[in-house]
Amino acid sequence: PLTLEEVRMLVELFYLPYHHGALAQELLEHFRWLRANSLSVGVPPTAPDPCGGTRWRGRAQSFQLLCARTCRLHSRFVSTAGRALLYDLHPYLWDIRNMLLAACAFVLWLGCQSITAPILLGRDAEPWARRGGLFGELQALLPVGNSCDLFYHPPPLFPSSQLYLLRPLLPLDKVGAVAWRGRSEVSQGLQAQLSHVPALPGRLLGSFLSLSPEYTFVLEDEGGPCGYAAGALHAEGFLQQRDSSWLPAIRHKYPPDLGTGGSALGQDALEEAVLFFHTEPLAVPQPVLRRFPSLVQLGTAPRVLDVGASRSLALCLLSALRANGSRGVFCQVSDADRQQLSFYSKLG
Repeated sequence: PLTLEEVRMLVELFYLPYHHGALAQELLEHFRWLRANSLSVGVPPTAPDPCGGTRWRGRAQSFQLLCARTCRLHSRFVSTAGRALLYDLHPYLWDIRNMLLAACAFVLWLGCQSITAPILLGRDAEPWARRGGLFGELQALLPVGNSCDLFYHPPPLFPSSQLYLLRPLLPLDKVGAVAWRGRSEVSQGLQAQLSHVPALPGRLLGSFLSLSPEYTFVLEDEGGPCGYAAGALHAEGFLQQRDSSWLPAIRHKYPPDLGTGGSALGQDALEEAVLFFHTEPLAVPQPVLRRFPSLVQLGTAPRVLDVGASRSLALCLLSALRANGSRGVFCQVSDADRQQLSFYSKLG
């Protein structure tokens, strides 16, 4: 059963309509301070105070631990609460879990990026655009907090106790294909066989990892990496660089005849990936680039059934782009890719 400490945490998250408990208040205070003082960290730091970065990272670590405790509470609550209590309270706790996944990853991202101007929040939203309580106050602190349609989604019919971690890309993630092994088109057996040919994950994320790694996020569950979100702040320059330098280098590395030999296991997938590199990409119309200057791409493994984790991925990526001035995003999806079309439709 839930411990007394866990019950106390649950009560403090939903204390009174206009008064938060100690845990919720601490979460809000940390997040407000970290966002307001993000100019003291980054690469390179923009504040003259050398101690500012150390203090900021200390509070970021405290915020991260509080978020992790709350996510564990959600998992424990799903596993141990009685059915009636679970279905009464789970939607609220699920919302908080998803929000804290995005907020924690955004804070981690702030700690390794250089934000040269105050975070853009846009105009104040209408009072009806945000919900009340801790969820609404956390929403208001994210750079995309005024986009209320991003924050509403019905909870799953069957609650899951799966624990998730959302974080920015790490240098180790770029080694091989380990971060993208959950993608359905690359089974674990196929990857073990084709570990010397990283063309398959390169098709998905190679250009982002090479040209825009600072806007890439990784979703992990207890089985390892299971999702990603990648973006390019200035899509027009990104696409030009991709077509002029990255694609020619990849085509030289993976010639068209690479996929014609070898064993049958996964050969179709390999040939498809190589063909993808040698197919001229479609040009993005200028009106799209003018109205939506940033490019995004997201995906999760088939085992990620909780759409809340996918939505947290999107919130975090959009917040990072918005913090650096983006005013709109677009994604490129093939009309034949039913999996991706379904994925983006579920995100709304």
